[in-house]
Amino acid sequence: MTAVVLGARGQVGRALLRRFPGARALDRTVLDLTDPRAVAAHDWTGVDLLLNAAAWTAVDAAEDPAARAAVRAVNVDAVGALASVAREHGATLVHFSSEYVFDGDACGPISEDAPVRPLSVYGQSKADGDRLATAVDRHLLLRTTWVVGEGRNFVRTMAALADRGVSPAVVDDQVGRLTFAGDLADAVGHLLAVGAAPGTYNVTCGGPPASWADVAEAVFAARGRDPRDVRRVSTAEYLAGQPGAAPRPRNSVLDTTRLEATGFRPRDWRTALDAYLAALPR
Repeated sequence: MTAVVLGARGQVGRALLRRFPGARALDRTVLDLTDPRAVAAHDWTGVDLLLNAAAWTAVDAAEDPAARAAVRAVNVDAVGALASVAREHGATLVHFSSEYVFDGDACGPISEDAPVRPLSVYGQSKADGDRLATAVDRHLLLRTTWVVGEGRNFVRTMAALADRGVSPAVVDDQVGRLTFAGDLADAVGHLLAVGAAPGTYNVTCGGPPASWADVAEAVFAARGRDPRDVRRVSTAEYLAGQPGAAPRPRNSVLDTTRLEATGFRPRDWRTALDAYLAALPR
């Protein structure tokens, strides 16, 4: 397939380029996705796979009223422009979403068809973008959580704090699973290879759900620090001094049954974490 990766400099975009080495990389320096005229005028000749990893992911900054137009330009309007390209050229649109489209009140793993109830500006923008992506006949919408790849992320931050002797406060009442960007890219490749039906697929690592504090403790242990050096706090306590922070879903555990039914077996997040940390410089 002739593929294009949008958002090629991000964590997911970089992983997609490794998984699809022949893909053309497009980032904001090459194409401004927030300009519908620029998207329509771009030469899409021969492209039959659009991998859209471009997104506004600064969840708290999205709450600023001054940023909301920019948030929607990337997370909604750009998706609509790419959906138009996909329809015009008969391409498959692969789009990435987030558990932030849910309110996190579910008692167990969240299925793909659970009611969408975003709590934040970011979550609403992703939900609105999802609707545009799924209006394309040939689409794959991959919902994911807690992404870790090449670039800034929670695991790298915790590893750096552990190495510097810092003892951080970390939330222990938000529960989910890590998703490594390489696994997410592999899931895309798998779904395309097996000819999976168009639709929405939850994609995360497997293993028992964990809190952010659980993950931080695992990182500290791997770096030779005492896990008890991580101070567990509630979300309310953590956000007490951040009046502009976005509300977070407490339950971020996504049900991956539909993905697994296609033959894809997600790695246990703990196994994936150990491999990731082993490759990180100290």
